[in-house]
Amino acid sequence: MTDQAILVTGAAGFIGFHVARQLLGEGRTVVGLDNFNSYYDPALKRARLALLQSHRRFSFVEADLADRETMAALFAQHRFTEVVHLAAQAGVRYSIEQPHAYADSNLVGFLNVLEGCRNSGCRHLVYASSSSVYGANTKLPFAVADRTDHPVSFYAATKKANEVMAQSYSHLYRLPVTGLRFFTIYGPWGRPDMAMFLFVNAIMAGKPIRLFNHGRMRRDFTYVDDVTRVVSKLINLVPADDPAAANAPFKLYNVGNHHPEELMHVVGLLERELGRTAIKELLPMQPGDVLETFADVEDLMRDTGFAPSTPIEHGVHNFVTWYRDYFKV
Repeated sequence: MTDQAILVTGAAGFIGFHVARQLLGEGRTVVGLDNFNSYYDPALKRARLALLQSHRRFSFVEADLADRETMAALFAQHRFTEVVHLAAQAGVRYSIEQPHAYADSNLVGFLNVLEGCRNSGCRHLVYASSSSVYGANTKLPFAVADRTDHPVSFYAATKKANEVMAQSYSHLYRLPVTGLRFFTIYGPWGRPDMAMFLFVNAIMAGKPIRLFNHGRMRRDFTYVDDVTRVVSKLINLVPADDPAAANAPFKLYNVGNHHPEELMHVVGLLERELGRTAIKELLPMQPGDVLETFADVEDLMRDTGFAPSTPIEHGVHNFVTWYRDYFKV
């Protein structure tokens, strides 16, 4: 295995932490980058980082993606052959309140990553897109070839822009790029702004959980360990020229469990694990939300021989076990 360092952006974030830990476990040398923004409690990010820093093959850079000079210097210093770009301003609803945060991180920041890869001879860039690019699509399951030009949130618009930007760089500079459309990822060390974490916090505090569209939502919940396996496999699967992408070395995959779950069912599983009954506040649909997500993962299965399949019961149990341990409850 090469000792060449691999860059993981967003390494103190939920998915970035798990991916960095997976790569370290495989014997890779990892440089992690994060900016510790205050979108959610940075203490959780610091706790994740502390675990990564116990590995001798891990080093960390605290920097902002949007800082062009710092990013250029980082790429010039390390000349990464592979980059896993997972840092982004996350959250659908927050993008309605703070659009500039998304422009800075998801657009300017992504451009700086693309430029770094182009100028340092990167062999493969793997980056996070999102199932939100499917927007108002009603055809299920969502397939990579489906249209993605009707975003219903600004967050989704920035992720669609990332895909178009990546394809242009792949075409212009022969940069091999793989984009991953993630579907509702959950698991230990998860993000506090995501549904499962919010629900557990509320149930434990005896507060109402907010269920939009009166709880009639379905999400393709995808367990984080499955995601890290996908990323690990795809890093070494450098895309060939694709006629569907103007013969650029460019590829997109859905990364989902291909099994949508009713939100009410997930709440029921959490109630069972916690031994408490949730107080349910049924609310109308929110701007930027979609009714259902459902991933078609045939391409991923064909190319890697693997697709996420962890049952929701197993994933919920592991998440609640971690939550109890981390918060000592």
